[in-house]
Amino acid sequence: MSENEPKPTEIRLSKDKSVLSVTFPDSGPTDFSAEFLRVNSPSAEVQGHSPSQRQTVPGKRNVLITGVAPVGNYAVRLTFSDSHQSGIYSWSYFLSLAAERDRLWNRYLAELEEKGLSRDSAPPQALKF
Repeated sequence: MSENEPKPTEIRLSKDKSVLSVTFPDSGPTDFSAEFLRVNSPSAEVQGHSPSQRQTVPGKRNVLITGVAPVGNYAVRLTFSDSHQSGIYSWSYFLSLAAERDRLWNRYLAELEEKGLSRDSAPPQALKF
């Protein structure tokens, strides 16, 4: 992180834990739904180790943010109600999510449709014996 990179002046989780509001200097707050942040987690579990490995994460319409913990002076770790907690959201990542929010959301919806997946439920897991 560069010393000139903006840091948020406020990070606020809504009372119902469904929206994280991030405010940077010289801008108003940007609201991110828990679902949007979960399906765009910067974790390797979601992003993979290359663009071709990125996962489409279904069934997260009702996911909540259950924890926000600082990571140094450059990021926060979010914990979600589905137990996902491996994503570290840097300040620069929040800025890129804000700038690309509509494109990322539309890509997510298109991928769900293309793969026959739903925002409401994950596909049933195969039984393992």
